[in-house]
Amino acid sequence: MSLEIVQVPVLSDNYVYLAHDAASGETAVIDPAVAEPVLEAAAARGWTITQILNTHWHPDHVGGNAAIVAATGAKVTGPKDEVARIPGIDRPVGEGDTVSIGASRGRVIGVAAHTAGHIAYAFEADGVLFPGDTLFAMGCGRLFEGTPADMFAALGKLMALPDATQVYCAHEYTQSNARFAVTVEPDNADLAARVASVNARRAQSLPTVPFTIGEERATNPFVRAASAAELGARRAAKDSFR
Repeated sequence: MSLEIVQVPVLSDNYVYLAHDAASGETAVIDPAVAEPVLEAAAARGWTITQILNTHWHPDHVGGNAAIVAATGAKVTGPKDEVARIPGIDRPVGEGDTVSIGASRGRVIGVAAHTAGHIAYAFEADGVLFPGDTLFAMGCGRLFEGTPADMFAALGKLMALPDATQVYCAHEYTQSNARFAVTVEPDNADLAARVASVNARRAQSLPTVPFTIGEERATNPFVRAASAAELGARRAAKDSFR
């Protein structure tokens, strides 16, 4: 893998990512909720942020854009269908477009569901996916602007990636998702083992992200839903789950 990825925890449960290509010196930041800790993390490594990749318009994914651009001159790439809601996009992209971080090429995947123009970035040669708020460990994003059918289609696209793909999602929601998942599949041995591992990591204040596409195939009740209707029912149940 040519990309070096650094996870920057911010706010209460957000993850921002720095993706660095050593050969070119290029550094991208993915979904900067805020600027200062991201700039500090880059500076600590001697990296200069050259671009921002946004997955969707929510403030906890774009809130740091302006300050990072002011500090670095970084160019902003984001979803073409949300240009009006993300000020300062230099390059609007959608399904089938590509992005580059040095020699690493990323494919833009349209995953509208959580928001109406949501996109994901898959750096397939590097085995890396940045899904924003579409796919979480044992979970998926809330359907704020899309339908169960939209999310079913979006997750299907992401599950077409190789099992070994490392997923760098934008939130540490794993324990909450795990508690719900075991109510859906109480007899899933793979799920039970994963929950134990997750709880052990969180007990040590360690992140549960990244994870793999293969883990999701085996344990994620939304990915494993047989239909959009079943996914929708599970999403509605999770929305009210405590």
